Amino acid sequence: MARLVAEVRAGRERPHDAQRYLNRELSWLDFNERVLALAEDAATPILERAKFLAIFGANLDEFFQVRVAGLMRQEAAGVNVRSEDGLTASEQLCRIAIRVSDLAERHALLFGRVVRPRLARESVRFARWRQLAPEAQAELRSTFVEHVFPVLTPLAVDPGHPFPYISDLSLNLAVMLRDPASGRQHSARIKVPPLLPRFVATADEGILVPLEELIAANLSLLFPGMTTLEQHTFRVTRNADLELDDDEADDLLEALEEELRRRRLAPAVRLEVDRRMSRNVLALLMRELQVTDREVYRLPGPLGLADLWQIHAALDRPDLKYQPFSPATPARLTPDEDGNVDLFRVLREGDLLVHHPYDSFGTTVQAFIEQAAADPSVLAIKQTLYRTSGESPIVDALVSAAAAGKQVVVLVEIKARFDEQNNITWARTLERAGCHVVYGLVGLKTHCKLCLVVRQEPGGLRRYVHVGTGNYNPTTARIYEDLGLLTANEGLGEDVSHLFNLLTGHSRRSDYDSIIVAPLNLRRRVIELIRREAAAAAAGDAARIVMKLNSLVDEAVIDALYEASEAGVEIEILVRGSCSLRPGVAGQSTRIRVRSILGRFLEHSRVYLFGAEDPQIWIGSADMMHRNLDRRVEAIVRVDDPTSRERLRAILDLALTDTVGTWTLDAEGAWHRAPAGRHPVSVQATLLARARG
Repeated sequence: MARLVAEVRAGRERPHDAQRYLNRELSWLDFNERVLALAEDAATPILERAKFLAIFGANLDEFFQVRVAGLMRQEAAGVNVRSEDGLTASEQLCRIAIRVSDLAERHALLFGRVVRPRLARESVRFARWRQLAPEAQAELRSTFVEHVFPVLTPLAVDPGHPFPYISDLSLNLAVMLRDPASGRQHSARIKVPPLLPRFVATADEGILVPLEELIAANLSLLFPGMTTLEQHTFRVTRNADLELDDDEADDLLEALEEELRRRRLAPAVRLEVDRRMSRNVLALLMRELQVTDREVYRLPGPLGLADLWQIHAALDRPDLKYQPFSPATPARLTPDEDGNVDLFRVLREGDLLVHHPYDSFGTTVQAFIEQAAADPSVLAIKQTLYRTSGESPIVDALVSAAAAGKQVVVLVEIKARFDEQNNITWARTLERAGCHVVYGLVGLKTHCKLCLVVRQEPGGLRRYVHVGTGNYNPTTARIYEDLGLLTANEGLGEDVSHLFNLLTGHSRRSDYDSIIVAPLNLRRRVIELIRREAAAAAAGDAARIVMKLNSLVDEAVIDALYEASEAGVEIEILVRGSCSLRPGVAGQSTRIRVRSILGRFLEHSRVYLFGAEDPQIWIGSADMMHRNLDRRVEAIVRVDDPTSRERLRAILDLALTDTVGTWTLDAEGAWHRAPAGRHPVSVQATLLARARG
């Protein structure tokens, strides 16, 4: 495996051609603009529009923390690496700054001019301090004194008090003061406490006031005897991409914890400020945070609209949200007269394909793991964990299994971005329970979604497997669209056993029958499947490719798709996020169509279909990106069960007829909202209706 990682790190020659490839970073911003369009859609319930504003903001935060930070690191180091479309890091950063300025302004104004007034009509009122009646101000001042004031720590900025550390994504107040006695001016910084609710409600009318407004209105209590000259909010985003060299780490957990501590001190990559901020205050912040004009975004308040998630979660207003629904339990899992379901018996009778959130995660995948943990005939459970929920029933089941004496092996990916600390905690919990915990392969993240159960049965040992496209997370399983295959297929069980041996031991096996594994050969095998369709089309046979995925940016895969298109293959791409492929270009991609579906649920599953008459269909965890194909352990599984295959084809065909949540990509790289037509079709609404029965 060390040899494999070395080969991956050696890299490949990458072409640079703006006529062949769209820029990955700008394409991602196009995706986030489509999220913003959901917040702009008047047909979306108003609290859901606020939620999409929050999602847009959180997405943009992560984009700066990782993607922009990486480009700035390249620029600072003078690394002469160009993007797939031939742009330098500096050129990309300039284009990003222009796009983000427009999008961030649009985002802020949408809240201030549209969403906030419409929420007010529904008695959900956001207010500035000066808009409150005297009685409400008195009430909130008492709240401030009792619950906020004791938490605050004003920090002076002067020769005796150096400029304080500003934490990543924190909201702050920059305050300018005058001492009436001496006439001297002073500056100070107040951090808005992140553990307090961002929006404070009055008791009687439920008016919501941003916490920073409440603090700003009571500065006289924080600086008694001083005159407040001006105060403005600002927010800093820092580089949050880890630079962990696990080749050199003696203890990966300790090395990662140290890197997380260092990440706190990473350089700033974005400074958001209240657009009313004076030039003097802005100059002070820019100097101390070491940012340039390119990294500064002047916006109307409130900043940090990702916190609108709190309002969506806290308000019990079903009339302002999507209609609630309960995921269905597949008919094959109907309980017997005693209320029990024998999942192992069901899987011995045939494979079970589950489609979340329409199929219940709790009664399928979670139940599979819980039943395995409780079954005395189960000898071993092996599982990968990339991300899971805060109170994880999956982890609880694995702990119970270990306590019952079963062999439990858990591969915890502690380098999962922004979940590092959570996963360290889970790893230690599992270790204390007696589970064998491993952290994957040096130099690679383990992203595949696998669970293997080994059970003693009258005929001998039998293996049961779950292979999924999404994480073992009951919370996200209600809002992410994902697929999973539960099976007792002997060949697949053997393949997954060998893959776990690769992950936990020193196996050198690289070829499997029912699964394809990255970084071993996933790119090569996918390109072979694409070329097989090209050969069929060239021979005059029907040929078809459908790819449903989150991102398509790998140039080698894109080039193979271009070749297949010009050979006569009809190609449909359903991509949620970044897409570097240019569709519909004469002589290059004539037969390729690219769509993106966004809606109530986040389209997250990866499905790859090759063939027109009797296609091969694969599902799994891998997108067609360099990181997935070169720097992660990924697995996609071939679906052979006829019933499961038919359901997958129906899901893809329905998605390709969607006219409600679909955008289409043109040859110039522009996305267009698909016309709804006389008889609009929504793939998500249709599948929801079917789940409700």
